[in-house]
Parts: sequence; C-alpha cells; structure tokens
Amino acid sequence: MKLPIYMDYHATTPVDPRVLEAMLPFFGEKFGNAASTHGFGNEARAAVEKARAQVAALLNASANEIAFTSGGTEGDNLALKGAAAARRERGDHIITCITEHKAVLDSCRSLESSGFRVTYLPVDQRGRLRPADIEAAMEQKTIMVSLMAANNEIGTIHPVAEIGRICRQRDILFHSDATQAVARIPFDVRAMQVDLAAFTAHKFYGPKGAGALYVRRGVTIRSEMDGGGHERGLRSGTLNVPGIVGLGMACELARLELEEEARRIGTLRDRLQQAIVSKLDNVTVNGDLEARLPGNLNLSFKGLTGGTLALALDDIAVSAGSACNSQARSFSHVLKALGLDEDRAESTVRFGLGRFTTEAEVVEAVTQLRALAV
Repeated sequence: MKLPIYMDYHATTPVDPRVLEAMLPFFGEKFGNAASTHGFGNEARAAVEKARAQVAALLNASANEIAFTSGGTEGDNLALKGAAAARRERGDHIITCITEHKAVLDSCRSLESSGFRVTYLPVDQRGRLRPADIEAAMEQKTIMVSLMAANNEIGTIHPVAEIGRICRQRDILFHSDATQAVARIPFDVRAMQVDLAAFTAHKFYGPKGAGALYVRRGVTIRSEMDGGGHERGLRSGTLNVPGIVGLGMACELARLELEEEARRIGTLRDRLQQAIVSKLDNVTVNGDLEARLPGNLNLSFKGLTGGTLALALDDIAVSAGSACNSQARSFSHVLKALGLDEDRAESTVRFGLGRFTTEAEVVEAVTQLRALAV
C-alpha cells in the first residue's frame, strides 16, 4: 500500500513527536491555570515562562518582549490595529505591500474604514520589493510599515534588515508578518531592527492555536481584547498552556537545528525543481530563485490547471496556486501581483517541503508529474 506524501508544509506542518511529548503532561496531571496562585497554577506558569524564554532565544529577543496569541492572524491584527490606535495622534499613514497575507491586507482595509490611509506597494515579477520604494512612500504622517519577511505562496524573502534600518532612522514602526520565516530562516529581531513580529507554531512543527507576537521594549500598542489583563495587558484570556509549551519546544528545536535543516530541505527542493523543469516543457518557476524559502517551489504548468493537477497527483498533498478565497472564485492576489495572466495563474502549484520530506518522496513526486504530462 502506497503511503500518502505531504508536500504542503507552507499550509501547516505535522507536530514533531518531541513537541508532542513536551505538551502531553499539560493535558493531564499538569492541567493548572497559569493565572492561579496555588501549586497547580505555579507549575503551569513556570512552563509558560520557560516557553517564553525559548521563543525569545530563537528571535534574539528578551522574554518580556514576547506575548502569546492564538496564531499569526491574531498577532498581525493586534500589531497593526493596536499600534495604529496607539500612534493615532502622531499620524494616519501606513505602508504595506500588495502581496501580503490576508491577515495584514484585511487588517489594513479595516483600518482604512476607520480613517487611516494605506499605501499598497507593488512588487516586481519575482515578488521582490525595493527598499527605495518604501522610502519614497514615507511621509510626515507615516506611523508604520508592515511587510512580511517571506511570502507564503512564492517563498520570496524581503530585505527585512534594510527595511528595518530605514524605519528605525525615521522613528516609524516596522511590523513584520514572520509566519513563514520564523524557524525556517534566521530571524533576528535585533539585527533586523523589527519592532513587531507575529508568527504561529503550526508552521514549524508545533500545535495549531498557539502563536506569539514580539513587541520591542518601549513600543506601545493598544490591546484589542479586554478582560483580565493577561500578557502584560496585551492579550486577555486564559493561556493555552499545552499549546504554549509546544510553541516553546518547537522554537527550541528550530534554534538548534535550523541551519542544517534548511540546507537539507533546500537541497531536496532544488532536486525537485531541476527534475521537473529539465524534463517537462512549458514549466516556469514563480518567485525569486535566490532569495527564497528553502522548502518553497511554486511552478506553473502551461496547459494544466493547478487544481486539476493537485487532484490528479496520487496521494501527494500540494497546494493549487489558484485556490479560491471563500466561495467566490478568485485567483491568487500574489500571482496577479507578479503579472501572471489567468491561464498561468490557474496552472500554478505550490510544493512545500519540510522536516519530514524524504528523497524517496521527491522521486515519487517527479515520477507522477512526468506521467501526467505525457
């Protein structure tokens, strides 16, 4: 019996067994509420603070700069809306990019409805953003720049450190949706001069429902959720102790293994790309070939729709680049931003390789793709 092959690591990842092992006690005998003051609560709180330190260590941050959330979407909302509210008296202008995740784009649309002005910067055909364009868009009332570290569809990595330098020189807050970057590539908030960064555990072998927001010391944001004043007043609500423990362990593993893992995954991605592009006609790679996440491979297959191709692959989980948003059919806003026409956008498939991808699985994926193209 053929085992299914998972190549959609940008969507989500399996929980690493080592992460699960760390979490399990907090579903059972260590079930206390981290806000309680008795022994059960103290035990849970100690586990939360250990995880906070593990998250901070991965980012080169301080533990008191980490606030736990339910994931990347909540973190992006809290960062954008909370920072905009806190800086309203200083200005009303925000800069972002048209290829951002919907968690950022929809938050910006919401802020526009509240009277803020948002500039949406374009990208080139590889999904790259020029720091000079950000600088040119800045004005006296610009209060924040929000740009993802790495794109979730095409894997293009933005020059975060250069953007951070520009923003810091002008005392403009820099928020980064780091959901696809954290634990996949080095993400040092000090070196990159990032003020706010959101990410989630389930993108790097941790549990769903657990994430974090980095808030640089001295940066003020307004809470979006009232009740209890948890997480230094930034995010009220009973803490998800098992999830937070899992997030912490996932960060610890990434801190120790990221460099070697990225090299191995990048090698497998390159083999997959070479085998497909060299043997099949009319296949193009989308995104930047150099500044790209190690496990990302976004391909357009002329003459084949991405959805049909994704379904035809026998027990290989990939993502169609033309996946619909809600019930209304709409093509990827990222692929549109690259200048792809509808035919090419429809023929796009995203392969996402990760920690548990094997060489044998890459060989099988190539075999199936070649058979489909005959």
